[in-house]
This record gives sequence, structure tokens and C-alpha cells, in this order.
Amino acid sequence: MHRPTPDPPTVVLVHGAFTDASSWAAVVRLLRASGLAVHAPANPLRGLAHDAACVRSLLRELGTPVVLVGHGYGGAVISQPADDTDQVVALCYAAAFGLDADECVLDIVNRFAPSPLADATVTTFPSGPGSEVHIQAERFQRLYADDLSPEAGQALASAQRPIASCALTDRSVSPAWVDKPSWYAIATADRMLNPAAQRFMAQRMAATEYVLNSSHAVPLSRPEAVVAMIREATGYATGTPWGV
Repeated sequence: MHRPTPDPPTVVLVHGAFTDASSWAAVVRLLRASGLAVHAPANPLRGLAHDAACVRSLLRELGTPVVLVGHGYGGAVISQPADDTDQVVALCYAAAFGLDADECVLDIVNRFAPSPLADATVTTFPSGPGSEVHIQAERFQRLYADDLSPEAGQALASAQRPIASCALTDRSVSPAWVDKPSWYAIATADRMLNPAAQRFMAQRMAATEYVLNSSHAVPLSRPEAVVAMIREATGYATGTPWGV
């Protein structure tokens, strides 16, 4: 049974592959303007267990109720249960991977029709177990951020952070969303993560759905809508409408 927390929770934003915490900049600004405490840590993108452990370490330092928010691969990270499960009061996914037990990112990607650009734009370097995945800079915007300006897309491509290949094949443990209230922003123009896959994951976790006309770069292209989702989650956690 849900029990409202006495104080507003801290919002922790976990970015996905090919970007960094700056992708949350507009969301952070809007959340702070509404009076919420926010943290947007660097996601190492080195492997699911490693990255989830980094998030759990931050949660222990905060010592407050938390709404965890994940974008893209960051959704797989926040789905890993924290040591103190009572600390996480809600989960929010923005075009993100909500993995089930013993599932990996590539399981979801391969289950649904790929983008016609995907095979041409994603490459790995170097070869072997330590390989990393990145997006070819000249095709980054079309695949990742087609609804942003060319200047913004070029900036994202230049600053992109590759993800370790093993992070895409690491298996999830029993997910936190099984017993946590969840919200999901479905990006209907996403060329990175099939919108049908997003709907499947949102429905599987019985999430409250926000359907947004957005590319995969939804925190940048639709920050107000993402913030509305997060505020609804914080409101649920505190027992007040819209987190006010």
C-alpha cells in the first residue's frame, strides 16, 4: 500500500547512452523552479551492475525519499533495485528501457522492428570484450534528435559518450518496477528505441503513460512534458496533486 512521504522527494535523473547529464539541463531548471531538489549524476555507461551501483551510492548519500528518472539506457539502470528499496518512492521512464528479470537491452531492441537508420549509424570500437558503441557523428541527429535544431544536434554528436558493449548485453535482476509506482513518457517519433517497444514496456510495468511527439532526445525536445510526468510522480509520493 502506498504511504505518502512527509517531505517532497529528491528527483534523481539518470541519463542514457551517447549523452551526458547535460541532456537533463532544461528538466533540471524547471524542476528546481518548482521547488524540488534535483540531482543529475554522471552515468558511467560501463555496465548495468556497475552503473546501478553508482546510482545506489548517490542514494545512500542523499538519505531522502527519491523519485528515480531514467532516459534510454538509464531506464535499465534505475530498474535495478536499490539496497534500501523504501527510499525509492517512484520510477519515471523517458523513452527508456524498463527491463524485466534476466532481460538485456538488446533483447528489447531485437524484439521490435529496428530503425532503418540503426544498422548504418551504430559502430563499435575497438573490437573485443572492451568494445564501445557510438553513433556516427554525421547521422547522429537523424537517429537521436531529429526534432532539435541542426546546431543542437551537431553539439550532441560532438559531445556524445560511447557506451560499453557489455552494458547492452548485461542481464537485469528482478526489476524495481514490480513493486514501485511507475510513469512512462513514450516518444512516438523515436528512431533509437521503437515506440512499440516503449508501449510494451510501459504496459508491462502498468505505468501511467505520457504519449509525446518526440525524438529519442525527449528530455531536450519536450522538457515541460517530462517535468509534468515527474511532478505527477512526486505528487503521488507526497499525497499532493502535481507535487505542489
